[in-house]
Amino acid sequence: MDDNQASWTPVIRKGDGPVYLAIADALSADIVSGRLAGGFRLPPQRALADALGIDFTTVSRAYAEARKRGLIDGRVGQGTYVGSATERGTGFSTGLVDMSMNLPPRFEDAGLVARMWDRIADLRADDGLGLLLRYQEAGGTARDRAAGARWLSPRLGAIPAERLLVCPGAQGALLALAGVLAGPGETICVEALTYPGFRSLAAHLRINLVGVQIDEHGLIPEAFEAVCAEHRPKALYCTPTLHNPTTATLPLGRREALIEIARRHQVPIIEDDAYGALPADAVPPLAALAPDLVYHVAGLAKCLSPALRIAYLVPPDGRSAARVASAIRATASMASPLTAAIATRWIEEGTADAVLAAIREESRRRQAIAAAILPPGFGQADPQGFHAWLRLAGPWTRGEFTARLRSAGIGVVASDAFAIASPPEAVRLGLGAAANEDDLRDSLRIVADLLSQSPAMSSMVV
Repeated sequence: MDDNQASWTPVIRKGDGPVYLAIADALSADIVSGRLAGGFRLPPQRALADALGIDFTTVSRAYAEARKRGLIDGRVGQGTYVGSATERGTGFSTGLVDMSMNLPPRFEDAGLVARMWDRIADLRADDGLGLLLRYQEAGGTARDRAAGARWLSPRLGAIPAERLLVCPGAQGALLALAGVLAGPGETICVEALTYPGFRSLAAHLRINLVGVQIDEHGLIPEAFEAVCAEHRPKALYCTPTLHNPTTATLPLGRREALIEIARRHQVPIIEDDAYGALPADAVPPLAALAPDLVYHVAGLAKCLSPALRIAYLVPPDGRSAARVASAIRATASMASPLTAAIATRWIEEGTADAVLAAIREESRRRQAIAAAILPPGFGQADPQGFHAWLRLAGPWTRGEFTARLRSAGIGVVASDAFAIASPPEAVRLGLGAAANEDDLRDSLRIVADLLSQSPAMSSMVV
């Protein structure tokens, strides 16, 4: 393609409104007039910003808006092109991304997607109306429990199916567990940065949370022992694998030390293994190292589908399982028989393994995109997860950075949502929220560009 094709410069007049919209409108007008034909290569974003005398962020927003309208198409390693008439009629990209939700990334495998839906359709033939018009035990049917035990076996080994409970999502499992292990006014210790959902349920149950110091490797055993001695907690809640939000995975030595301390102080452990299925070579879960001490919660939202709202809970023994099943019955009645049956069918027929493999691969690709776009040493990430922890250097504060991104159409989560006390200057980025990799690149480029500027230089007011 002729290099002259990249020389387009829009005509922007005062009074046209926000500059990024004016650029997108000018692009649309030039396409309608015939000045720009399908396949025309547009100038790189930074080159256009220089030509117009505006900041890179504004041009990024303009290109994202044009992509949202179906006007342009980004080709990896080749640039940005005006779409064909057919492409413009079917554009569906959302452009910039709300990265505040930590969702598993969408993978591009039409055959696997069809297989997922086919297995759901099979339930109608096998179970028919009976599946829709029944209640079931609070801990799930024998078949659903057996499927859960099979799913967890690569990480936990052989599990008696009767000890496993099928729960209405990880939040339902955690709510039941917290209510069983601690009462109002009592204490559960957690990582200094912890899952916001656990903070919410603890507040609802009037349970006190005490933070345990963490570092880049996760929870610090010596800090946990100090908390045990001072506060005599009823339990420890933690996410040792791909910690949310920092992505840290607790090394084996620390896991063993943690277990030894918990035994001495008689503190049961609630292990939230939301991301445990993602690493192909994961460190053994706490429940595999100390099955008599650990309540293991393995949700399917991050490794298969958030829509299922199914989690598997493995208590230390049958007596504990009965108590937790009673709590599930009191708080949520049961897990949905329909979504539990979907999960079971996917696991039994191998669909779940294929979906997990696809999510792992897409997560790896998106982490590579983030590593290429964000500045070196930006914070913490793991190539096997799908979120990143972005540490902010002065003069940026988390509040100002989050607000500036929000004004650009990008959502992130500030550390306040996770912190028990003294939030650090950091935000979490959910890399799986983007509908496609182009949208992720557009959003991350704006994040990176903002990081390279001072707050005073990066005003979005135009």
